[in-house]
Amino acid sequence: MENKKLIVILIGPPGSGKGTQAELIAEKFGLFNFETSKIIEEKLKNADPDDEIITREKDKWMSGRLNTPEMVKKWVLDKIGDLHKQGLGIVLSGSPRTKEEAEAEMPVFEKLYGKESVKVFNILLSREESFYRNSNRRICEANRHPIPNFPEFKNLKVCPKDGSKLIVRKGLDDPESVKRRYNVYLEETEPVLGFLKQRGYEIMEINGEQGIAEVNNDILDKFNGNID
Repeated sequence: MENKKLIVILIGPPGSGKGTQAELIAEKFGLFNFETSKIIEEKLKNADPDDEIITREKDKWMSGRLNTPEMVKKWVLDKIGDLHKQGLGIVLSGSPRTKEEAEAEMPVFEKLYGKESVKVFNILLSREESFYRNSNRRICEANRHPIPNFPEFKNLKVCPKDGSKLIVRKGLDDPESVKRRYNVYLEETEPVLGFLKQRGYEIMEINGEQGIAEVNNDILDKFNGNID
């Protein structure tokens, strides 16, 4: 597979394992793991603290709400353009997050990579499971590798990938924020799926209630049937 010709989009509620699966797919197919949330975090942390617009955006991000689509869209498209110039294929686990972002991003993806090279997966997860996973999950301090709230990771003290400390994201993974983020997903991100269907994309559904390996196997099965 030529990674420069492929874009993989993973959509799903908080805790559905998008980040974990994106890492696995990126490693297997040699794609760039594009984390919208990481781009947003970097922009907000490195911005001028006296900038009122950035301050408002940071407050939104910390409370579990989505950032302003126009701002995120610019950050995302700038990065996508840079990656295409480098000849890199991409797996996205947090974009597009709204219909407005999809309306802006999909034409660019199609122009740069070709519509036939854009593949969309919908990872399904119940509200109850989302709350359970997000209320107890951790990430590594150095590179934000996600550590799902699964029994096999319960006693981990450091990241198995880079050895850095495991932390809980304060604010974003507090119980109230977790509940709010699922509602935000239903209201603002789930409509992206309808938009993509109308645009002619096949949405490949994956049962996200399974373990990591089972979810990954299901995704790879879909790849085999839909990607040359």
